[in-house]
Amino acid sequence: MKNYFAHETAVIDENCEIGSGTKIWHFSHIMSNSKMGEKCNIGQNVVVSPGVVLGTNVKVQNNVSIYSGVICQDDVFLGPSMVFTNVINPRSAIIRKDEYKQTLVKKGASIGANATIICGNEIGEYAMIGAGAVVTKPVLPYALVVGNPSKQIGWISEYGQRLNFDENGLAVCIESGEKYQLTSNKVVKIS
Repeated sequence: MKNYFAHETAVIDENCEIGSGTKIWHFSHIMSNSKMGEKCNIGQNVVVSPGVVLGTNVKVQNNVSIYSGVICQDDVFLGPSMVFTNVINPRSAIIRKDEYKQTLVKKGASIGANATIICGNEIGEYAMIGAGAVVTKPVLPYALVVGNPSKQIGWISEYGQRLNFDENGLAVCIESGEKYQLTSNKVVKIS
């Protein structure tokens, strides 16, 4: 007996691991040898390719294709119509399945609507990728990046609020009251 919900139009191949409490919505395709943790939400028209790993509580909005080579840790948010790539130089007539590059999206990171993540990059913990951004290089934990190509414009808290660091490198999240330290271009939560 399955312990997850799948809409009647969803296609779920054999040999998938789907965690308890996960919901898979209209016209989505979960391919064999993919894994997803508990309490994930897979929106409408989503493809999860072979070998993809989704942690617990991953939210995937409508029209997202998660290609082989992508790993999303717990609490990741993938915005509507955002895009992952998995080959650097794709050609229709040349098979490059043995050249897929891994993309790692670390715990708590959010990727905005219509953003593109070029394969082979790591998105750090709790980073926020703005809508429409094109990520061409690794993103630091807690970084806020926007644009094409993306560039870092600030820092973000675990609650998704801008962090404004003082002269001592300290900032407080306006929503949670949690404190953060910025040292040598690295942010750490200290409370």
